[in-house]
Amino acid sequence: MSKLNSEPTLDKIDDYNNNESKEKNRTVKLVILGILVIGVLYSGAKYYFSDVSDYVGTEETPGINTARN
Repeated sequence: MSKLNSEPTLDKIDDYNNNESKEKNRTVKLVILGILVIGVLYSGAKYYFSDVSDYVGTEETPGINTARN
């Protein structure tokens, strides 16, 4: 029965009820900022390097025929 009583409660945890250390708080902020920066860089590179052509067809088959018969 002593093992059941040895579990920590929320009040015994260091980071509970606004008792977070400044170092952990700063680490969480830096991780979130880093993820946002990586996302911005990735989306910027994807936008800059995407080369989508709207032309459909080749010289042999010049594309979609939209004329009605």
